[in-house]
Amino acid sequence: MSNSAPETTRPTDDAPAPGAPAAGGDGRASAFVSLSRVMFVAFLRDRTALFFTLALPLMFLLLFGFLFKGATSPHVKVAEVGQVAVLDSVQGDERKGLEQVLTITRIPDEATALQKVRKGDLDALVEQGPGGQVVVRYSASDQVRSGGVQAVLQSVVQSANQQATGQPPRYTLAASQVEDQSLKPIQYLTPGLLGWAVATGAIFSASLSLVSWRKKRLLRRLRLAPVSVGSIVGSRVLVTCVVALMQTAIFLLVATTPVFGLKLTGNWWLVIPLVLCATLAFMSIGLVTGAIAKTEEAANGINQVIILPMSFLSGAFFPLDNSPHWLQQFSHVFPLRYLVISAQSVLTRGGGLTDCLPAMAGLLAFAAALTALAWRLFRWEDA
Repeated sequence: MSNSAPETTRPTDDAPAPGAPAAGGDGRASAFVSLSRVMFVAFLRDRTALFFTLALPLMFLLLFGFLFKGATSPHVKVAEVGQVAVLDSVQGDERKGLEQVLTITRIPDEATALQKVRKGDLDALVEQGPGGQVVVRYSASDQVRSGGVQAVLQSVVQSANQQATGQPPRYTLAASQVEDQSLKPIQYLTPGLLGWAVATGAIFSASLSLVSWRKKRLLRRLRLAPVSVGSIVGSRVLVTCVVALMQTAIFLLVATTPVFGLKLTGNWWLVIPLVLCATLAFMSIGLVTGAIAKTEEAANGINQVIILPMSFLSGAFFPLDNSPHWLQQFSHVFPLRYLVISAQSVLTRGGGLTDCLPAMAGLLAFAAALTALAWRLFRWEDA
């Protein structure tokens, strides 16, 4: 019997280690499947990624679905000044069909009707001109609605002419805008984009500052330092208001250059106190989100969820006239709506103090209410 140890088979360099995937195509496939599974599980566990990848796009799908649900042609409002034969001749079922896309209000005074069109209360006025001419004066503040006015009335004129078979056309349409013909689309884009910029800057500055200061324990140091809370809050408010005024100045300076051709109305300066009141309202939103969020990433996500729907539902990018009635009513809770509408009035439509004073009072009341809520939620340090 031999005393020599039994020979053991030593693994060669080419032999796979225990537990390692098999070499060749099967090994690569196994690694691919394993990595894919790990990455997918990590994605499902990341609530932030899930929200911004799946939930947020779905929210916008629902938002725009409700906004444009059942929307076909825009429903427009016009003033009928005096007797307009082409409108009065539409009766029966045709009248019912016309009223589905056109609301006609009889106003005997042309000056009153023009004022309502300029202020945006009505989309156009219609009056009888000489020789069967249908005179239409529309507001160019909304390109979609002004185009809808002309399209609807042109259809009415054509229908009336077709009924007179074998005769020359009885009616012709003469359309013109009530504003100065030299004005350009920037006249109507500036208020909405300015409101969106002011809202974004104020909300993010208040929210991210609060979260960052608390996370870095700067709030704790300030609390122990001989500095009053009023000084801390006042300095933040001052800086944010100065930035908002800088945004306003830059917007107006750029828009009024000859390249864009914005022409301001006489009371354009009222946009300054309006922006200041709106800035306080937007800062109060940022204080609430900053009090709730524990990290800058969380604050950024919450702010985006608030700012983006608010921008679309406040008329900053497009009008809500074709959206459901309940959605139009819901938009009244957003402070940006009041800034945009009032800024349009004082910047481009000749509005005065009476047009923006109620909006400023509402913005200040909104700011007071949300600031009180933020104070209840505020904490000097992370729990």
